[in-house]
Amino acid sequence: MALARSQRDGAVRSDSGRGRLIVLSGPSGVGKDTVLAELLPLCPSVRRPPAYTTRLPRPGEVDGRDYSFVDLVTFQAMESAGDFLETALVHGNHYGTSRERVEAIRNDGYDALLKPDVQGAALLRDAGLDALFLFLAPPSPEALLARLEQRGTETPEELAIRTQDAARELAAASWYQHVVVNDEVSRAAGALAEILNTSEPTAR
Repeated sequence: MALARSQRDGAVRSDSGRGRLIVLSGPSGVGKDTVLAELLPLCPSVRRPPAYTTRLPRPGEVDGRDYSFVDLVTFQAMESAGDFLETALVHGNHYGTSRERVEAIRNDGYDALLKPDVQGAALLRDAGLDALFLFLAPPSPEALLARLEQRGTETPEELAIRTQDAARELAAASWYQHVVVNDEVSRAAGALAEILNTSEPTAR
């Protein structure tokens, strides 16, 4: 696929004018939201469509910005209607990526960045989508566990589930096109920005 550089925002995009599909995932607690907050200003071509979820908002999260929070009945109705590009059941909560939101961003010439869990990213890969897959990793499994405990956003039961899932999620890093270690937020955001400004998606 030939690439062109937009004079508007310096983004690397296809000659078709459609934006790319970018998938960023990693284990729970690795700091994806914190890194994204520094990454997005570095990549003006990137837009992040909020996913739908049935979990309750965490402190500081805004409906329609961080996620679209819906009840299970609404989520299941949307899933049955084919509204989601992918869905996943993660730590007892449902998550789904809006097909309409992603296509609207890409058709406007912007890159759509998705932040599914590792399970959702694998579904997108297995669907054969032409996407750029990025994995955000912790400095060590011990550092990940410490972060999960320190952030205090989960109940003891939820923390136990996330800790149990961490080994499986970390093992999935091997199939991603790029792995960036979040040892320091600004450094990790800069490394991801460099990848986004120079990489072309490859079908997996």
